[in-house]
Amino acid sequence: MRSALNCVRFKLMNDKLKYRGRHVSDADIDFIGTLIDANPEASRRQLSIKLCEAWNWVQSNGQLRDMVCRSLMLELDRANLIKLPEARFRAVNNAIRHHSADLVAYDSTPLSTQLRELKPLEFTQVRRTRYEKLFDALIQAHHYLGYARPVGEHLKYLISAKSKPIACLLWSSAPRHLGPRDRFIGWSAQARRQNIRFIAYNNRFLILPWVKVQYLASYVLSNILKTLSDDWKRFYSHPVYYAESFIDPERFRGTCYRAANWYFLGKTKGLGKDAKTTKPNRSLKNVLGYPLTSDFRDKLCDEDFGNHSLRFETNIEENVFITNCKYAEEV
Repeated sequence: MRSALNCVRFKLMNDKLKYRGRHVSDADIDFIGTLIDANPEASRRQLSIKLCEAWNWVQSNGQLRDMVCRSLMLELDRANLIKLPEARFRAVNNAIRHHSADLVAYDSTPLSTQLRELKPLEFTQVRRTRYEKLFDALIQAHHYLGYARPVGEHLKYLISAKSKPIACLLWSSAPRHLGPRDRFIGWSAQARRQNIRFIAYNNRFLILPWVKVQYLASYVLSNILKTLSDDWKRFYSHPVYYAESFIDPERFRGTCYRAANWYFLGKTKGLGKDAKTTKPNRSLKNVLGYPLTSDFRDKLCDEDFGNHSLRFETNIEENVFITNCKYAEEV
């Protein structure tokens, strides 16, 4: 931590501190200090909200970047550049809470049949619905990586046949740096920073172990992509134009992705986002991608596209109902 704080001070001396895509100058530090002094009764959360409002620091969906702002203020406090008020409460251990799922009862009767006998399948977006706990429990119990609460934007799909769950798909925000994908798209660093939110990452894909149906996996992948962008727009007020996923070749061949016409783009470097060296510290993954529109490169490579899109999409009605996808009752 000490080296990290020294790094913060060094960057400030050169007026080059950058935190989560935002440049922070000495004048900004002074502004934060003045804001704290002017609001002596405010909590840390209230201060971060006031700062977001003053800076107009918002997410792509128009929501304040409250948590990011709070993290910035905490780093500055630790570096003795500002003085935050004492924390008023301590949160529970989120690392534990976010990596667990409640136990939920479900039907695990073996199912072995032909795909045509199962149709039509129901693709249900279950995030923020009464079925979300079932989704989380299935992933926790039967996916080899288990369940971990995604960070950032994400959607959860429960696929059912005759009201019986048979598969789960989790989509989340895309990783910021991914060489094979970045070269395939051909975007600049600025365009990537601006438009990374228009990519959806297939974080988990599970065919439940008691389900034995040939061609089911590729059929699910093909059909989920027909509604993914519209569903994303419903939740986050912007679409996605590209989908991606990783496959561990030591475990899987990725046949269903290839059968669904996904592109193999190359391999990861096996470093992970927090790697301290260039030496691989995990298995190399195959990188697969699928463009959702024919003009995906034009959109993703446009350094101003995200700004134009935000101005247009913030006017979209929040209660758009997507007719192509069956939504569960929201709670």
